[in-house]
Amino acid sequence: MAPRLLVFTRTTEYRHESIPAAVAALRTLGDFDVTATEDPTALEAPLDAFAAVVFLSTSGEVLTPAGRDGLAAYAEAGGGFVGVHAAACTEYDWPYYGELLGARFDRHPALQPGRAVVEDRDHPATRHLPAVWDFTDEWYDFRTNPRPAVRVLVSADETSYDGGGMGGDHPLAWCREQGRGRVFYTALGHTSEAYRDPDFRAHLLGGVTWAARTQERART
Repeated sequence: MAPRLLVFTRTTEYRHESIPAAVAALRTLGDFDVTATEDPTALEAPLDAFAAVVFLSTSGEVLTPAGRDGLAAYAEAGGGFVGVHAAACTEYDWPYYGELLGARFDRHPALQPGRAVVEDRDHPATRHLPAVWDFTDEWYDFRTNPRPAVRVLVSADETSYDGGGMGGDHPLAWCREQGRGRVFYTALGHTSEAYRDPDFRAHLLGGVTWAARTQERART
């Protein structure tokens, strides 16, 4: 049976036009059974059947109190959590979510080309990438630098684009553990074109696979 993903795309603030393309990409990446929803009550039900929960460019306050409890219990018990792009613009009123994700969105400059630096290639989300990855995105700044609490995989080279606000240490994609669960986040993924880009698709697939532990499940 294919591993199941719960892909959550609810927005109460800015809504990305790339969401349909992103959901379509996840349906064609790897061997996953994808359930896509914007219903907050979906996270109130037990989540044990899902290998990972993906917050895909969510924004604003998107969960019910019971949904918050359900997501926290799932992560602490060993579930996988993946945040993509505007997932960092989500649930500002819930402190646990900021801890789970690792950092919260602050601002971004205009959409433009830039360079991402791959810091850690010993991860499924980055093994395929060049040392310097040319990409076009919004180059999110975060309210705090997540590095002390996460394993940074990719950082932004602020000299390669205009308007960066974090300076020389600008994490962009990372992973971490929460309780017995795994968390992967990438700030990339603003445009629909990103979800047709082979490097970004492999980056996203690697992050989901790692968080969901699908390779480990296949060996057991």
